[in-house]
Amino acid sequence: MYLGLDAGTSEIKGVVIDENGSLLASAGEPLTVQRPHPHWSEQDPAQWWQATQQVISRLRNKIGDRWSLIKSIGLSGQMHGAVLLNRDGKVLRPAILWNDTRSAEECRLLTEQAQELHDIAGNLAMPGFTAPKLLWVARNEPEIFEQIDTVLLPKDYLRWMMCGEKISDMSDAAGTLWLDVARRDWSDSLLAACGLTRDNMPRLAEGSEPAGTLKAEIAREWGLKDNVIIAGGGGDNAASAVGIGAVKPGDAFVSLGTSGVLFAVNDQYRPNPQSAVHAFCHALPHRWHQMSVMLTAASALRWLCQLLNTNETTLLSEVATLSLSEQQQSPIFLPYLSGERTPHNDPQATGAFHGLTHATNRAMLGYAVLEGVTFGIADGLKVLEEAGTHLNECSLIGGGSRSPWWAQLIADTLNLPIVTHLGGEAGGALGAARLGWLATGGAEAEVCKKPDIQHRYIPDAVRHQQLMPRLSQFRLLYQQQVLARKTLN
Repeated sequence: MYLGLDAGTSEIKGVVIDENGSLLASAGEPLTVQRPHPHWSEQDPAQWWQATQQVISRLRNKIGDRWSLIKSIGLSGQMHGAVLLNRDGKVLRPAILWNDTRSAEECRLLTEQAQELHDIAGNLAMPGFTAPKLLWVARNEPEIFEQIDTVLLPKDYLRWMMCGEKISDMSDAAGTLWLDVARRDWSDSLLAACGLTRDNMPRLAEGSEPAGTLKAEIAREWGLKDNVIIAGGGGDNAASAVGIGAVKPGDAFVSLGTSGVLFAVNDQYRPNPQSAVHAFCHALPHRWHQMSVMLTAASALRWLCQLLNTNETTLLSEVATLSLSEQQQSPIFLPYLSGERTPHNDPQATGAFHGLTHATNRAMLGYAVLEGVTFGIADGLKVLEEAGTHLNECSLIGGGSRSPWWAQLIADTLNLPIVTHLGGEAGGALGAARLGWLATGGAEAEVCKKPDIQHRYIPDAVRHQQLMPRLSQFRLLYQQQVLARKTLN
């Protein structure tokens, strides 16, 4: 059996699969995000470890006597986070997360200081990435920067706690802006631009390779054998791709989690940074992927439900009863609650409802949020196509995949068939477990099968045409927001 752990933003999730790839059990423990200042987003790494312990306990209770048969552990996690350790392994400050946008000025400085950045890293400098975070720390917390011995990504902090080794994988490391993505190795020049060297970095491994062994004391505490292998693992989206079987060129999926992602597998490195498309290593060897990322997706629906004092199930059921006329009279929603990445690279972008009237009810607000997030995904598809990637079908994963209504809206908007899979909500944790399986000798063709199809959503051509005027208005509203900010400044 194989254990997968996913260190997400909103929860630590764990799954156990057997030798046939069947999902035996899953468990999760929620996390909280601290926002002490505007544009800040932080978490205490100790909270991740406490939550991991809770998840292990719950999975162990669910699996029972077979628990000790686990051979390996795979890791997945939120990308770009900066965990700063001193020489004694002490965490120097709360981890700065992927959706933290405080380092906009440092992105400008990094681009100036590292002229080769786009060629080597294949991505624009954005506040979400790890490198500008370290420049921010150097400029604003120099007493902390001077103590830094190692910079770890979130899932790799959990690995360090589990095995005492500082190791990362290629897909997660590609999101730091310190990796030579084509060569799959740290870039000395990009590290130097941030006042760091490869001595401050973890050792690199492919996601499907062994990358550590569980400490004996942790194994005893968890009721596992001493020789449990820890796989290299992957960043959350690359791991999710392994979980959904998106491992061959042309495979693609949409992920609706805290963030929204459109992910396409490539057989070679295809950077296109000027359109804010991400080009990263895949969690499997000899593969890369392109990705458009929006910072707020299913979390926008969660935010609205909190404001309206309702829950997602109730609101989604109300949205499903709206007539076409009510949908067309609903406000337009800009989902930029944390700024935006693709295609705008705009940390100052803000969310908005446009077109509120006395007739607007909460179901119409719910529709507007679902539609606005979907339009953000459509923007991502547009720039992927401009970058030379053309898709015939997309899988849909993440928490948002549980809504058939939303899945159909995505199919109609993108004008692409959308496929959901049994167990698709397991996401990165399932992919992590599969990477653990590969690290113990599993064959890729067997391990990385696509899960059974749950439902296929065929786009409605008429509905697609009805949505296009609202998509045009959505794009115009963002441009008007940008002009308004320039005028005010």
